[in-house]
Amino acid sequence: MDYSRPICALLALVVFYLSHLAQCTNAKINFREKEKQILDQILGPGRYDARIRPSGINGTDGPAVVSVNIFVRSISKIDDVTMEYSVQLTFREQWLDERLKFNNLGGRLKYLTLTEANRVWMPDLFFSNEKEGHFHNIIMPNVYIRIFPNGNVLYSIRISLTLSCPMNLKLYPLDKQTCSLRMASYGWTTDDLVFLWKEGDPVQVVKNLHLPRFTLEKFLTDYCNSKTNTGEYSCLKVDLLFKREFSYYLIQIYIPCCMLVIVSWVSFWLDQGAVPARVSLGVTTLLTMATQSSGINASLPPVSYTKAIDVWTGVCLTFVFGALLEFALVNYASRSDMHRENMKKTRREMEAAASMDAASDLLDTDSNTTFAMKPLVRGNNDKMRQCEIHMTPPKKNCCRIWMSKFPTRSKRIDVISRITFPLVFALFNLAYWSTYLFRDEEEQK
Repeated sequence: MDYSRPICALLALVVFYLSHLAQCTNAKINFREKEKQILDQILGPGRYDARIRPSGINGTDGPAVVSVNIFVRSISKIDDVTMEYSVQLTFREQWLDERLKFNNLGGRLKYLTLTEANRVWMPDLFFSNEKEGHFHNIIMPNVYIRIFPNGNVLYSIRISLTLSCPMNLKLYPLDKQTCSLRMASYGWTTDDLVFLWKEGDPVQVVKNLHLPRFTLEKFLTDYCNSKTNTGEYSCLKVDLLFKREFSYYLIQIYIPCCMLVIVSWVSFWLDQGAVPARVSLGVTTLLTMATQSSGINASLPPVSYTKAIDVWTGVCLTFVFGALLEFALVNYASRSDMHRENMKKTRREMEAAASMDAASDLLDTDSNTTFAMKPLVRGNNDKMRQCEIHMTPPKKNCCRIWMSKFPTRSKRIDVISRITFPLVFALFNLAYWSTYLFRDEEEQK
């Protein structure tokens, strides 16, 4: 009798029953309830003390190692006057706490999530260059803690900070500024707690980061451990290198200043007798340039050194003031020329009157007396003619020939100013831009 077929059928029935029973058992498992049981198990009273720091690597008594990485969400402002900048970021810390290990139910529980940071031990990290800061609580507090089965803890929070940023404004507005974000331990020394940058990508920056007057060129991560009389403390820092956008200052400052300087040169082409027009033009451009300079300095801190913008506005103000002084010199020269012309006219009138008196004296002599006029020295006249033949007229260079077209000194001053002022201003521009742009390239290296 063949019993193989009934036995196979019975085995198949048993396997089907067991699989169905397992499915029914799995369907009845409440994983949320399991999470509660696990949290009560690892964080229950008498089981976990948040005041005690975790052990070191591999359960040793060494310092706890905390990996840090940040995600820069936005940079709202960089203030030159107060020398600070505001940033919003997502801050993350990760460390291993073997006391928080749990059973992941065959890989079904990837991690446990907490929203109360005081339930587990937290590193005492603070931002050393912070001026102001706040957490985000809308709609719920933007913070979470994830506990993984192997005891790894991930802490993430969104914060907004206003941080100090000491600036060197010697090259303003052709400058670059480096603003730091410093994070350090407040109470735990390096014997108990060490901060490390997360390997791979410690700092991320949002792709569409937009700043009104700056461009974020690059960022660098580094360590900045500090030693005090209470011990050595672990410290991390990230340096953000910002380059100032020059197009704004070119349109708002440099081009208007150039236009004011050029407008002040218009007085060189006005008639020297147009005193009200030339005075009004010079005074107006001078006051406008002074107002422009004061407006620029109002948006900057009162530093003790000279900035690049101070050199520019100072030289432009000097050119405008020089154009006004040039008119004063022209006016003085014009009055001097007029006085000289009056003196020459008076002298000519006196000579004419003297010659008329001499002629009248000759007419009054005896008309009947006649005498022959003969040259006294004939030979001397011949020698003079020979000297005149051999003498060559003095050579005149192009500058003297050109200046001879303007007989008065006042006119000559105006003509020379028309050439000298633009030429000197062009040389200043060449020296200014080559100097500061070259210094900027050196700082980049």
